[in-house]
Amino acid sequence: MTQDTTIRKTRRRWLPQPGTPVDISQLLDSANGELPLAERHLWLVQLMDWIRAGEPISGVKYIVRQLAAPSERRTGVVSLLSAFWRDIDVAALLADYGFAARTSFTDELGERLRARMLPMSPATTDLASLFNLLFSDPKDANWLMELDDAVLAELASLWREAIDAIESEPLGWHEPFYDAIMFLSSQVRAEGFSRELRGRMGMRVDVDFDGVESGAEVAAPTPTRQAFRQLVHVAENLHTLALKGTVGPAPDEQVQSTLLQEAQYLRALLDTCIKSAQGIHDHLESNGISIDIVFQIDQLSERCRRIEQLLDCVLSSHPAQDLRTLIVDLIHVGAKRSGVRALFTQHYSLLARKVAERSAETGEHYITRDRAAYVDMLKRAGGGGAVMSVTTFLKFAILALGLSPFWSGLAAGTNYAVSFVVILLLHFTVATKQPAMTAPAMAAKLADTRSDEAVEGFVDEVANLIRSQVAGILGNVLVVAPVVLALQAMAWWVFKRPLIDVHSAQHVLDNLTLLGPSLWYAAFTGVLLFCSSLFAGWLENWFVLHRLDSALRWNPRIRATLGPERAVRWAAWWRHNISSLGSNVSLGLMLGLVPVIAGFFALPLDVRHVTLSTGQLAAAAGTLGLAVLDHPQFWWCMAAIPLTGLLNVGVSFVLALRVAMRSRGVRIKDRARLQAALGRRLRRHPLSFLLPPR
Repeated sequence: MTQDTTIRKTRRRWLPQPGTPVDISQLLDSANGELPLAERHLWLVQLMDWIRAGEPISGVKYIVRQLAAPSERRTGVVSLLSAFWRDIDVAALLADYGFAARTSFTDELGERLRARMLPMSPATTDLASLFNLLFSDPKDANWLMELDDAVLAELASLWREAIDAIESEPLGWHEPFYDAIMFLSSQVRAEGFSRELRGRMGMRVDVDFDGVESGAEVAAPTPTRQAFRQLVHVAENLHTLALKGTVGPAPDEQVQSTLLQEAQYLRALLDTCIKSAQGIHDHLESNGISIDIVFQIDQLSERCRRIEQLLDCVLSSHPAQDLRTLIVDLIHVGAKRSGVRALFTQHYSLLARKVAERSAETGEHYITRDRAAYVDMLKRAGGGGAVMSVTTFLKFAILALGLSPFWSGLAAGTNYAVSFVVILLLHFTVATKQPAMTAPAMAAKLADTRSDEAVEGFVDEVANLIRSQVAGILGNVLVVAPVVLALQAMAWWVFKRPLIDVHSAQHVLDNLTLLGPSLWYAAFTGVLLFCSSLFAGWLENWFVLHRLDSALRWNPRIRATLGPERAVRWAAWWRHNISSLGSNVSLGLMLGLVPVIAGFFALPLDVRHVTLSTGQLAAAAGTLGLAVLDHPQFWWCMAAIPLTGLLNVGVSFVLALRVAMRSRGVRIKDRARLQAALGRRLRRHPLSFLLPPR
């Protein structure tokens, strides 16, 4: 070996250190197909970094000029690209990149989190893993689309020379594309025949008992299953025909014609598969949303579209343009798949809408629109206040037991939950639970915010809601306080002492005062009220998705135990009340347990519920007697009551309305129109927000 040869090989082994400026001349001279796999990939990464560091289009043109004429530099680059193509799994990029390894939303979420937090290695034969290192900036798609045809032709010539040097590729660069088409077709067929999708294709919506919609078990149409069944067979035929077309000095026109016909048939099958999968959304709308199923539908549809892109590439007369489009799409897919927020936005929007719609159905019962309904709301709220007076004293009894924090919180939460359920069963109401349910009902009026009639209808609904809320709060507060005082007076008369001691009464005054953190706690309670509405919507969606109402109605053991008629009534009752039960139980447990859990982490969080606070303050007054009226701390607590109610109602309503409006796709400028309309109504008819219409 001569000295010049040794110097040349040493120069070709040169690679810049990470983080150091790249000398493009040295980098191009160092290209060599004999480099180890990891170093070849690092060479490509360094090349992309150099292009990205400056003006990308000018950089690509400079590299093309440097490699245009036959030279030792071009030979080294071609040999490196040839070795790269030989050892890398291109089909993995085409068939796997951008898709989840498992058809589960939670698995995909974990995979994205791992990809964001863990570093990637270039020592891999999987081009899908290497692609993120090569195109690490989403802006790469912009300059790739701006490359002119002459530069694309030179780059295509360079790659063609590298790939043609590999004798094991009978179809050249087409080989991994046909393999990817077959892989994707197999995955689409497997997903289409999966238990989750197969059982929902071709489902229709029937009306079950009491007008409840349910999905009837109807077999998928024959063309749908035939489409999924034929996919792999047609993909294999394409590969076989492509191989036949390459035999001989000239392509066989008849084989080429058959190939095009088979590709057209495959496109028709893919279109049928996409429509069949997308049709499942209609079934989910009526029978409950499953995030995993929605995710699986999206994956199936995207795989079908990827197959169409690969067909465009292998059948195109100018493949360089289609290959560039494919790479750009892959860059966009990679940028989208790296984001966790995009995954939630895409797949939880449908669930958010369904939760909002189910809450809207419940919320309609809490909105009064005439004087008779207004009076009825006052009566039902008064009944709720009476029940909450008992809840108030039970809470003092639980505190007097001296339990550990967790068990004390659990007992208090159970007390609240049972009280809320009793109020539900007696058809009473608690005012603070209304806003989270009524906000989605109001958002349902925003289907067309472009018309003045729709805007005015929304303003009318806001006025109805505020009147209803005022009636609910007044009914709760104006009843709970007198009932608590009456119970205290009865205790003085019967037992010669109040139901709570002086120490507990003073503790109430210290906690509920406006001078403390009561308003912050009241706002946090509004968040819990909103969370209970979300849980209620999710629980009802889960109940419907798993068809538990049908199971309660038709299960043989349940029918044998209850009897057919009672089973029907039992199923209908659960279907109509599952949301309200979930909301009441979850809210009660959160009011009791969340402060305890927050205290364990030293977080300054507690709850202030306007009805419970009013009851506690009345109980304290019943213990301290008329002398409490001379105590300034009592009046600070009285001042905190209306603000507590306002924050309970306002925070939960705003949060619920925000989710509902997002699920409805209400635009920002439409929100401004709504606010302006509300301002006009408030200026012209302020009493319409407080008093019912005649």
